[in-house]
Amino acid sequence: MTSLLDNIFWNCLSGPHARFATGGDHIRRYAPGFSPIIGSRDAEHPDFAALEPFCAPGEPIYIDVWSGPVPRGWEIEKDARMVKMIWDAPPPDEDVAPDAVLLKPEHATQAVELTRLTNPGPFGIRTPELGDYFGYFENGRLVAMAGERTEAPGLREVSGICTHPDFQGRGLARKLTLKLIHRHARRGLRTYLHVMTHNTGARRLYAKMGFRDYLETTVRVIKRS
Repeated sequence: MTSLLDNIFWNCLSGPHARFATGGDHIRRYAPGFSPIIGSRDAEHPDFAALEPFCAPGEPIYIDVWSGPVPRGWEIEKDARMVKMIWDAPPPDEDVAPDAVLLKPEHATQAVELTRLTNPGPFGIRTPELGDYFGYFENGRLVAMAGERTEAPGLREVSGICTHPDFQGRGLARKLTLKLIHRHARRGLRTYLHVMTHNTGARRLYAKMGFRDYLETTVRVIKRS
């Protein structure tokens, strides 16, 4: 089951999230409006020529694993490292965030604004359609969030984990993450997440919660020239 994580974006875009994808038989991406992420059947040798019709010039889009030379007509905007972490502890016995609010379509704009402020990873106006997203509000303003993004059989990702800087230190994002882990366990799913290698603070926090490193990969932000 965990081996599906080795190429999770392809396994998701060609499987459970095929209805949200655009592309072909060997390379796909989330459709515009969702998180701008690519999945390739051959993760080390993506067919960028086949992807070109589905990417606007200058549109930043994320791809992991691939670390080869840049093909003609494309350029790298960012080159970094990312860790896939998987839950490796007993799940919470109960929902630790029963007061969290299930986000609805009318909350999508606030969710995008919060991710732009906190930068938890690629996020689009339609990303909350990929799963259940929960949040905390203060005077009608979304101040913390976590939700579900990619998936594969037996696996479900927690993503978009973020807290407004003015409300950090209260454990809000931690509670939301544990809420999702609890829900996943009740459905027989194992939780995983992605975190940038250089984000040592977040990695320590996730490890303390019960996640362990599974795989470190290259992650790039590329765009058509």
